Amino acid sequence: MTRPAGFAVLRAGRGSFLLHRRAALVAALLGVALAVTAVAYLCVGESFVSPAEVVRVLCSAVGGGQPSPDEFVVGTLRMPRLVVGLLAGAAFGVAGSFIQTVARNPLASPDVIGVTQGAGAATVAAMTFNVAAYDTLPYVSILGGLTAASLVYVFAWRKGLHASRFVLIGIGISVALGSLTQLFLTKGDYLVAQQAKVWLTGSLNGRGYDHAAPLASILLVLTPALLWAARAQRTVSFDDDTATALGVRLGRVRLCLTVLGVVLASVATAAAGPVDFVALLAPQIARRLTRTAQIPLLGSALTGALIVTIADLLARKLFSPIELPVGVFTAAVGAPYLMWLIVRTRSRSGGAR
Repeated sequence: MTRPAGFAVLRAGRGSFLLHRRAALVAALLGVALAVTAVAYLCVGESFVSPAEVVRVLCSAVGGGQPSPDEFVVGTLRMPRLVVGLLAGAAFGVAGSFIQTVARNPLASPDVIGVTQGAGAATVAAMTFNVAAYDTLPYVSILGGLTAASLVYVFAWRKGLHASRFVLIGIGISVALGSLTQLFLTKGDYLVAQQAKVWLTGSLNGRGYDHAAPLASILLVLTPALLWAARAQRTVSFDDDTATALGVRLGRVRLCLTVLGVVLASVATAAAGPVDFVALLAPQIARRLTRTAQIPLLGSALTGALIVTIADLLARKLFSPIELPVGVFTAAVGAPYLMWLIVRTRSRSGGAR
């Protein structure tokens, strides 16, 4: 059997798998860019810490070396916020790749089709009316996201899942859930409602390891499922007739990918708030960089983490001493990109006629 162009064969014992060379190179470069951005993130703040001191603090935390005088600023104030941003960005990127693969539409993402709005509405209701303990908010968020996704899936299903109908119904449900969230805000305590409004914008301010722990735990638990999904994405990318001829149960695979995407987006929303457009941007940027037929999972995760980290760094410093929510910057980039995608999609549809 001939090896496809652009791929390398990696062997581990009796097993072997194909590795896309360009995708591997892009992932490595994204990893380097993310590491540089993370160091810059830890350096910049109200007080500047040199990169050498940042590396010293990190080495001290990992290896128990000599403590640094900047350990409190870097390790206690900035590092937890960075970890939440990295994990949430990666989760949003992977969630977006799953949703776009299932819908076969670059316009589809958890924040466009109502998943993050459902997670946000459930979390805001729990915060505003104090109906759930703080530690259970991530699970409330998952429940809200799954409920919203179920509504979209049910209403969009008509002897199959049509991409345009899936996106349009998702947009309608997201608008309805946004209105419901505003209703919750008007009925609750004023101070809690103000905190919820800031959270709804998508903010990493005040985030700590207690916010990162549930997200990290769920990502760890879902690792085997994510490895399966990376392989399943290839078959779902085929047209229905080809996938069915290969023996793929499309309905079951699409449902599993959708559930994975919804869970990841919901937990990321619980940790960092509904940071809009990361799940929309990251998969498409990664796909254009790798030039692969399907959306690269690792590339999407690294791109999502990079987008959130850069956006939060700008949010902290661009208008200092005023600190903006990270969602403001992601929306400023994502909204024009969404409009460009809509125009491009309509132009292609018109040309096809």
